[in-house]
Amino acid sequence: MSVLHRTEVRDNALIIWNCNPTMRNALSPDYYHGLLEGLDLAKATSSVAAVILAGEGNFFCSGGNLNMLKERRATSFEDRQTQVEKLSAIIRAVRSCPKPVIAAVEGGAAGAGLSLAMACDMIVAADGAKFTLAYVKAGLVPDGGATYALMQALPRATVARMAMLAEPLSAGRMLALGAVTQVVDDGVAVDAACTLAGQLAKGPETAIADIKTLLNQAESATFEDQLINERDAMAKALGGDDAQVGINAFLHKRAPVFRQG
Repeated sequence: MSVLHRTEVRDNALIIWNCNPTMRNALSPDYYHGLLEGLDLAKATSSVAAVILAGEGNFFCSGGNLNMLKERRATSFEDRQTQVEKLSAIIRAVRSCPKPVIAAVEGGAAGAGLSLAMACDMIVAADGAKFTLAYVKAGLVPDGGATYALMQALPRATVARMAMLAEPLSAGRMLALGAVTQVVDDGVAVDAACTLAGQLAKGPETAIADIKTLLNQAESATFEDQLINERDAMAKALGGDDAQVGINAFLHKRAPVFRQG
């Protein structure tokens, strides 16, 4: 069986590649395994400031393999649940990774590929990229947290058109609506994501990880609960080494130099 993933360390970034370009980088069990391994490697490697998810060729990810989905129609409801849960597991892993995760989207992100991109902390999109929920064309519904993430980022009417009519959104439109971080020229999304990783590498690692946790908590917490979450996170941060470096640098009007790795 061919290997449908690979990892690459480039400066401060660990890039996890989906290597199935003839299928527009459709998701596969091999990629699931490689993604989870890559996230664990990033967590264990202090020099890695961010993880970048990318697809070989000219497309980020086309989502589920329809031939595999066709075969699963004959299985039991419980077996179908188990298979969908495997996608849910990688979405959870991306969201819970303490290192920032950046999607570098060339060409497009469709179906579960869009779910994966939306699970990331930042999205760098090529100008020609399209974002599509095409499930309805196959008589299916979104999975992998797509409806949750899109409803957090976009107006309901926009998400309804994407999900019910399979209307794509351009990278520019996603940027205007605040759903992507940056739009760049076609062909340079990974390079631009690496530049972002370099910026993150100059920041305080612990504070950035705690900020990611706060952002995740804020999506479901009440206002009062989030005040408590922020209180505790701030109290922790104030007692840390990074705060000493950052506060002293600010008071002396110089750039902070946080300990790396």
